[in-house]
Amino acid sequence: MDEGQKIARFLANIHRHLPKMTPSPVKESRMAYFDPLWAYNGESTMDFYHDGMRELQDRYEGRAVADRLEHHRMRTTFNDDDRSLIETASFFFLASAAGDNVDCSFKGGAPGFVRITGKQELTWPDYDGNRMYRSLGNILRSPRVGLLFLSFDGNRFDGSAARLRITGKASIANSDSGIADWPGAKRLIRLAVDFIFPNCPRYIPKMVSVRDSIFAPREGHKPPEADWKSREFVKDIFDAENFEA
Repeated sequence: MDEGQKIARFLANIHRHLPKMTPSPVKESRMAYFDPLWAYNGESTMDFYHDGMRELQDRYEGRAVADRLEHHRMRTTFNDDDRSLIETASFFFLASAAGDNVDCSFKGGAPGFVRITGKQELTWPDYDGNRMYRSLGNILRSPRVGLLFLSFDGNRFDGSAARLRITGKASIANSDSGIADWPGAKRLIRLAVDFIFPNCPRYIPKMVSVRDSIFAPREGHKPPEADWKSREFVKDIFDAENFEA
């Protein structure tokens, strides 16, 4: 097996944090680089739309609707609906970029692993992973990120599925303060929010969760070791670490 095949097999096994889900029989839902001098003051200095978005809004006659959505739906602080979705979520998607290095990552854990820690702040743990640090490496160089939370079960937002987009600046916590509140966390990531936008969920299929991932750390539960760590192309590294420990 060549190196490319080994890497492909390795990547194919990082699904272990995905919660197991199955389609529900019920009907579908209705509906620049890091600046070290940057300091968040609680207010976004960005526009919700940049010139490329505005160009297409004008080209396809969308500006009037876009302006109404920004005025009536976009916000910069969390509300009770946001908390209900975020703090019961067992996963979200994280988009990051540093120059041409673009990444979209699945982040999973036990429900409640992401917490609203301020009216404009989110915190989540970084768990044991594949050590490539693609998301965190991007954040280190360019902290602007996008988060997408999805609800498939139809138990929130008046019985329909939910989709919540959040953008802001992420940072890797510089100390271990508070990390003990997240069992299994290697470090904490904090997000200073720019924009919160609850998106139309009409294309989200309705599904039900079968069980949370057994690999998700939680109080009183020791996750099993990931099977990819025993693969021949990395086994010697982890064997040496376990011996030294």
